[in-house]
Amino acid sequence: MVDETLSRMSLVQLSAAIAARKVSSQEVVLNNIEQLEKSASSLNCLARLFPEEALKAAKIADKQLFSGKPKGLLHGVPLLHKDMFYSSGNITACGSKICADYVTDVTATALLKLEQAGALDIGRLNMVEFAYGLTGHNEITGDVRNPWNPEYITGGSSSGPAAAVAAFLSYGSLGSDTGGSIRFPASCCGLVGMKPTYGRVSRFGAMPLSFSLDHLGPLTRTVADCSLLTNIISGRDSKDTTSSTQPVPAFISKAESGIRGLKIGVPTKRSGNSAGFLDPLHPEVQREMENSLAVFRGLGAKVVEIPLPESFEISNAMANIIGGAESSSAHANWLKEQPENYGSQTRERLLTGLLFSATDYLDALKLRKIVLEEFLQDVFEQVDILHCPVVPIPVPTLAESDIKANPGFIEYLSLLGHFTRPFDYLGLPALSVPAGKTDNGLPTGFQLIAPPFEESLLFSTALAYEKENPWSFPE
Repeated sequence: MVDETLSRMSLVQLSAAIAARKVSSQEVVLNNIEQLEKSASSLNCLARLFPEEALKAAKIADKQLFSGKPKGLLHGVPLLHKDMFYSSGNITACGSKICADYVTDVTATALLKLEQAGALDIGRLNMVEFAYGLTGHNEITGDVRNPWNPEYITGGSSSGPAAAVAAFLSYGSLGSDTGGSIRFPASCCGLVGMKPTYGRVSRFGAMPLSFSLDHLGPLTRTVADCSLLTNIISGRDSKDTTSSTQPVPAFISKAESGIRGLKIGVPTKRSGNSAGFLDPLHPEVQREMENSLAVFRGLGAKVVEIPLPESFEISNAMANIIGGAESSSAHANWLKEQPENYGSQTRERLLTGLLFSATDYLDALKLRKIVLEEFLQDVFEQVDILHCPVVPIPVPTLAESDIKANPGFIEYLSLLGHFTRPFDYLGLPALSVPAGKTDNGLPTGFQLIAPPFEESLLFSTALAYEKENPWSFPE
């Protein structure tokens, strides 16, 4: 019988319990496997499980701990990850038919760092086909279901990780974020999701979508869990030339001093005839944003309305150009050789990306530095952190957001990623935090954005909020 108390432990709690030998790694893994076998199929979140390997690794972990030789902070803790992280000798299908049997001889650096910290890699979780979509739909592997209500989307492309973590089927999971694919499902499923600074986490051994925009990061149930996983996977990697040499501090200190006096910026609304960044915001989501800001004010933070620089308005369009061109280039051969093996949404989006000109693509890349410099100057010289929504509307149902029922799907995707995509373009760290529920009973969330490599500021701010406004999950 599944031990629900054990399943519902946070990552930090579980690692401490294993370290104190209150529970063995084998007990945890057996319980996790049983929970997955019991509940994963109803959510369609599990791509594949490694039960024999997991139990063997757990037995070794227990022996190491008994001998006084734990490997690290996650010793003996089982985790499942998005089905795009390569592991030598194992299938990595990327939510697709094309790669259904793909086996590589490399292992993702992020997975190796988790392994070095003692974590056990016990399986893979479903995702949007080739990580190209925000709703979570997948015509190849089927749609993942939201644990809060299975008729609604999980968000994507890290759909399986969001569902599994929210349903207590994994203690945390790695995902990817190119246009919002960590933060969006985190918001839809009531999780904490971190998109670190571009270059903070090595992308070696993870399926590429858009090399100029791809970020890797975790989805968890608590801020402390998210901070722990981000700390472990961060740092320079010689196998990824875009990875940063910036030092990696402890993102959450043991003695957090609170956020009194912190300046939190909120984008100003429409001014005159100009479009405001918050214009697409649904009133129900706006209500929860205002509630979250009230919590911050109560903690002593100063909330400041701030106009975003005019150049920032092009961020969504520029991200679309870069993402479209680079993803289409990565898939060019398969598009020619086996277009019929793609799902219709993925194929159409990849074909659309082929229409961008080289001039448009290069201009989008060149403008990024200019937009970033103006954003850092106009925003972060006035406030410490920026607060804005993640998903502009209440979480939609699977039916109403299905491409086959909605011909204007590209425009719909553009709307959904309005608040997330710009920060992939700028490469800034952004943390999604649960904010409350809309009238349909589904979660919504806000994101906190900081200057480059200021993940510590994001986590400390979110931790203060979480302590004041704790979050709970469905029974």
